[in-house]
Amino acid sequence: MDLHQLQLLRELGERGSLAAVARALHVSASAVSQQLAALQRRAEVPLTERRGRNLVLTGAGQALARAAVDISVAMRSAEQAVSHYLQDPRATVNLCAFNSAGLTYFGPLLQALSGEDSPRLICHDRDVGQEDFPALAADYDVVIAHRLEHSPPWPESITVLPLVREPLDVAMSETHPLAIEPSVSVADLITEEWVSVQDGFPLTSALQALAVHAGQPLNVTHRINEFFIAAAIVSAGSAVSLMPRHTAAPPPGSGIVLKPIHDLPLARRVDILCRPEALQRVAVLQVVDALRRIPFSN
Repeated sequence: MDLHQLQLLRELGERGSLAAVARALHVSASAVSQQLAALQRRAEVPLTERRGRNLVLTGAGQALARAAVDISVAMRSAEQAVSHYLQDPRATVNLCAFNSAGLTYFGPLLQALSGEDSPRLICHDRDVGQEDFPALAADYDVVIAHRLEHSPPWPESITVLPLVREPLDVAMSETHPLAIEPSVSVADLITEEWVSVQDGFPLTSALQALAVHAGQPLNVTHRINEFFIAAAIVSAGSAVSLMPRHTAAPPPGSGIVLKPIHDLPLARRVDILCRPEALQRVAVLQVVDALRRIPFSN
């Protein structure tokens, strides 16, 4: 049954006439009558009857009007529950990020939101292809995603909050002949053995751009998604790899150096993705604000 029609039935019982209901709700009496007639078609017994010039409720109508009161109370309670959920700064927020972003952001974020009135944060790592990040917003309140700078934008159905632009450098062993150079060119890299990611992951198209610029395919020997595994291969001195400058930067003493490509600057965009309704929640806004305050080079 239609909630508005039930409310009109209740009003008729309490106000005593169609005219009184119409005046109270600032509508015409005929509009009220039409809605009550539509409600009557859903009922098995008469809900109203004529007594003189007035339309009054039958016993069944009075029972349904009392039920309308209960429904109104339940709806108000539901509205208050939703309002509390939206306004509660301590509500649970589910966050997911690709691996290197999780390493960069999760620790500082948990520290920043450790106060008594902070959201309860649940962190997840999800290593997916670039086209699969938007779908994660259906399962998580906040998604930290990445895409190459010149790749297609995220779909319009998703709210996108830019987090940072991160350059991509060439990682190589510190014993590599190019390690003494401040930067490298595409021509320097044509004959190198490469560590790539699996097909469909964001850095794939960066390597494809390198190959196009070089005018020939790259010699891809290894396909590793996890940057730290790739770093282990690179440090052995047998291959080079593209690596983000900050989120996956090799630590001092790793035996790896990063070199920018001076004739083909490459970068990725790290963004916050979420469904528009998620940003109606105070707790989610707190998480987003805290993320954007974390220094990216941590």
